[in-house]
Amino acid sequence: MEQIMTNSPVRFPGLFGDWAFTAPSKAIDIGHGIYWYGILITLGLILAVAVGLRVRRWFGIEEDDVIDSLLWGIPLGVICARIYYVVFYLDLYRGADGKFNWGEAIAVWDGGLALYGAVIGALLAVFIVSRRRKFKFFAMMDLVVVGLFIGQIVGRWGNFMNREAFGTETDLPWRMQLTTVTGKLVEVHPTFLYESLWNLIGLVLILALVSRARRFDGENTCFYFLWYGVGRFFIEGLRTDSLYLFGWELFGQPIRVSQALSLLLVIAVLIILFVNLRLKPHKPEELFVHQKAARPAAETGEKGDAQ
Repeated sequence: MEQIMTNSPVRFPGLFGDWAFTAPSKAIDIGHGIYWYGILITLGLILAVAVGLRVRRWFGIEEDDVIDSLLWGIPLGVICARIYYVVFYLDLYRGADGKFNWGEAIAVWDGGLALYGAVIGALLAVFIVSRRRKFKFFAMMDLVVVGLFIGQIVGRWGNFMNREAFGTETDLPWRMQLTTVTGKLVEVHPTFLYESLWNLIGLVLILALVSRARRFDGENTCFYFLWYGVGRFFIEGLRTDSLYLFGWELFGQPIRVSQALSLLLVIAVLIILFVNLRLKPHKPEELFVHQKAARPAAETGEKGDAQ
């Protein structure tokens, strides 16, 4: 498919006729520019933190633990998201002489972040802070994945503003129409919308059902990777801008990194769920939130015995 025109008019002809969305991707033209993508990512983060602080008690997590995890998680998330992207697009950062261009590799403002890299950064941040502040890693991760759902629901609309992360051509009623640099109109799958809606359903399920019925710390985390992994596997198959696995092929087709990782995560999660729900089921008192609630009573009892 030809390159899409920067700030292409966006239409949904099967839904809204000839009405066009024409807002530019850049919100404020200062320096490198302040883009709607960045604004929406920030908005998603704010909403994720707001919701996280409201439901943190479900997991036995203190407010200071949330804040510390954020202070580690934001920079680590950006760094890992960039490294992940650069690793699978190495050729873009090599000069004509084959040397690696470090200046371009760190130029995050020019675009190029990968969601799975950001998730890896979040995992590292929670691990570091859990060791320092002595809370249970998977209890915090069960809270973090709620925020990940929210961030992805909002953040994917940044892809819409950038006219990116769309799919192959289609004639479905909800198709999205864009204009290429040569003036050709193309009608494609709005995969940014598919992923945003899929994560919205996941958020409702994790808040209304999964979090309230957790049987072990890490169950929310398993649900997130299972739900997101299944959705991302199918949605990624529609996209035209996938990261590919070093040019490797399977059955004559290039291997999409996100599809491969999604499939591996889904398999791993199913094994973990089978072990924790069937082979080694957990008791309710093993949840970190219940262990934490029991501490004051135990300490009071010990003081009474001492007296």
